[in-house]
Amino acid sequence: MSLVTNAPYHDLCYKIIGAAMDVHNELGPGHKESFYQRALSRRLQELGIAFVEEQPVVISFQGIELGLLYLDHLVEDAIIIEEKAFPHMLTDEEIAQVITYLAATGKPVGLLFNFGRKRLEYKRIFPPKKLAGWEKRIQRYLWKPKQ
Repeated sequence: MSLVTNAPYHDLCYKIIGAAMDVHNELGPGHKESFYQRALSRRLQELGIAFVEEQPVVISFQGIELGLLYLDHLVEDAIIIEEKAFPHMLTDEEIAQVITYLAATGKPVGLLFNFGRKRLEYKRIFPPKKLAGWEKRIQRYLWKPKQ
């Protein structure tokens, strides 16, 4: 058996990637991210996969609430999905965003999709072994209410 098939939630990730491919095949590139997000929600629902859309996550540091993260989808309380609709290929910045979400939540796997290209681009991402310093990098992803 390869490492990939031994990865956490391998079968569920495979189903989710298939659902994202279905969405991309039907809609094609060129739409807003929110359209793909809603379409993926619909497809996951059809497949009977439990998920929460726009899952808020409170981020605190030393007892102070810093703000909120919003996960595009949280599937079966284990897999974080982040959707993009960029005409360019995914960059290290988008990958870092998912790694930060994994570090902040302790979830075992993330899926990053880019629906904005001719072919669906996707990456399965695992938390890093070393998490030191993630709190400093999280600031750019936080939603903070205006004071």
